[in-house]
Amino acid sequence: MITSHSNGYVQEASGQAKSHRERAVDCPGEEGSLVKSPHCSAHMERIQHYQEELRKRREEDSRGKHDIDPNASLRLKKLSQNPKVGIDNPTFEGKEKATKDTSYQDPVAELEELLQALKWAQHCLTDAQSQQDVELIRQLLAKEDFRNAYTIYSAVSLQKSRVSPTSALTVQAEDLCQEVQKILQSSQQKEGLELRALLTNPHLQALMQAHDSVAAQEMAEENVTEYLGETVKLVRLEKARDTPLGATVRNEMDSVVVSRVVKGGAAESSGLLSEGDEILEINGISIRGKHINEVHDLLQQMHGTLTFLLIPSSQIKPAPHRQTVMHVRAYFDYDPSDDPFVPCRELGLSFQKGDILHVISQDDPNWWQAYRDGDEDNQPLAGLIPGKSFQQQRETLKKTITDKSREHQGKLWCAKKSKKQRKKSTPNLSKNTDCDDIPTYEEMSLYHQPASRKRPIALIGPTNSGHDELRRRLLSIEPEKFAVAVPHTTRNSRIHERNGREYNFVSRAAFETDLASGKFIESGEYEKNLYGTSTDSVRHVINSGRICLLCLHTRSLQVLRSSNLKPYVIYIAPPSQERLRTLLATEGKTPKPEELKEVIEKAREMEHNFGHLFDATIVNMDPDQAFYELRRLIDKLDTEPQWVPTSWLC
Repeated sequence: MITSHSNGYVQEASGQAKSHRERAVDCPGEEGSLVKSPHCSAHMERIQHYQEELRKRREEDSRGKHDIDPNASLRLKKLSQNPKVGIDNPTFEGKEKATKDTSYQDPVAELEELLQALKWAQHCLTDAQSQQDVELIRQLLAKEDFRNAYTIYSAVSLQKSRVSPTSALTVQAEDLCQEVQKILQSSQQKEGLELRALLTNPHLQALMQAHDSVAAQEMAEENVTEYLGETVKLVRLEKARDTPLGATVRNEMDSVVVSRVVKGGAAESSGLLSEGDEILEINGISIRGKHINEVHDLLQQMHGTLTFLLIPSSQIKPAPHRQTVMHVRAYFDYDPSDDPFVPCRELGLSFQKGDILHVISQDDPNWWQAYRDGDEDNQPLAGLIPGKSFQQQRETLKKTITDKSREHQGKLWCAKKSKKQRKKSTPNLSKNTDCDDIPTYEEMSLYHQPASRKRPIALIGPTNSGHDELRRRLLSIEPEKFAVAVPHTTRNSRIHERNGREYNFVSRAAFETDLASGKFIESGEYEKNLYGTSTDSVRHVINSGRICLLCLHTRSLQVLRSSNLKPYVIYIAPPSQERLRTLLATEGKTPKPEELKEVIEKAREMEHNFGHLFDATIVNMDPDQAFYELRRLIDKLDTEPQWVPTSWLC
């Protein structure tokens, strides 16, 4: 089947079986060996013939290694016959070129000349201000710290001005070192002994090995030739058994094209495969005309050195830039097996609402590459997740279709609708379909609360879930550690009440002014009197060094989060209906079955609509266990950093 994709949609040839438009070329942990095809192109036969000649030449070289005569080594003989081949190491040129290089001057001498010039200039100047400025410069130049810094600058500038090799001259530096060591075995000369000691040094041997590894990659990139009239390149990758290649491919007519390079794989670490490259051959096996599933099965069997014959992508590669990891909290559940738009289902990353995701690539705005928090070591390849704008767009479309369906059903039940009612319902639809109102991801950062500024604890839950009882228990056991915010009210104070202790008594006009200014986290009216909890009251508790405990309605969460109080929100969920009946019975309560059912349904509604705002959840199966878990979560804020919205730290 041939598929093409654009903007997240797939088109398939009719009469063909359905398949993914991208396919991961291998899977982690697969083992097996490559069974090579007997068919090879004429070009590959020429390459193999050339490789056979090189093998014979290396065998001849190895036979000559046991001789002491340097002429027995073909490579050393070639180097001795062409002493000018290569680029001299500039490290030891200083002594030889000291007399020849007249442009270089000692930094100390340069500073002395500059001081003399400034001294002369100072005598020539007439006004006092200019002479004072010159004197300041002379004092700076005379300081020891400045002289040392200038000496370092001169040395670095001199080295940077030297010409470095533009490309590697050989990929066999390690073999050359071993050859020289064998030749020097019988040498008793001082220079020979010193050279042999240098070549046997582990650090130098590691340097030669690293040189050959990097040189092999660079030469592979430069190995560009002609294949059937097209410019191609030959690249080699090392694929270990436990490291996947990390690339997806797609079909474009008869061609197999690299569609995506995934972070964490061999392709990404080598930098030799690019999106848009057409794969012609892999280890001599022709790829043109194969389906992406066949390519997947073929590469699953391969490991070790993989040789790709590619037609380079004609796309202009963007300038390389440092990838910045973005940490986000997911505000929706995602299962790639249920997503018809995911480009490669094998690489789709499933997650749940509230999970922390580390986004390491946003090159494709529709499909980001990410890891789940804690899975970096167990997940070799990054997974694909929907991009923020793409997810918002399709959720908006889904919501619009649902709203129109409900509107259509309403018209069937009530055919007559006044013009005023229809006009009134229109803005609500527009507001509901706003992309910004649809939660997808929120950027997060790690935050460790200071010892002197404890985060307020907001306990959320439906009536009879036990969140108010847990708050009272904390206040009674440790009143020096926990406190509540003193609420505001417009009613008159009673005889035993004192302003600022039980309530903050204010006028109705002052209350309404603060309410309009957004200073209240929550507010309400009871018996014609206004009551409310202000952010200033919460901040007063925080400034005292204690932990402020809040029991809030879910509609107050957005106001609390928009303040700079950095709350820690814990959702107290009720247990099953039968267990809830038992717990309430121990408190002397006898709720009706419909009341219990309402508590459970309210809890589900809270979790569905506001679950993405909860930092932790406690199911109140047992009051003592719930209290212990609540204390553990609060104590953890002092010992472990927590994820908070990045906007809180700006």
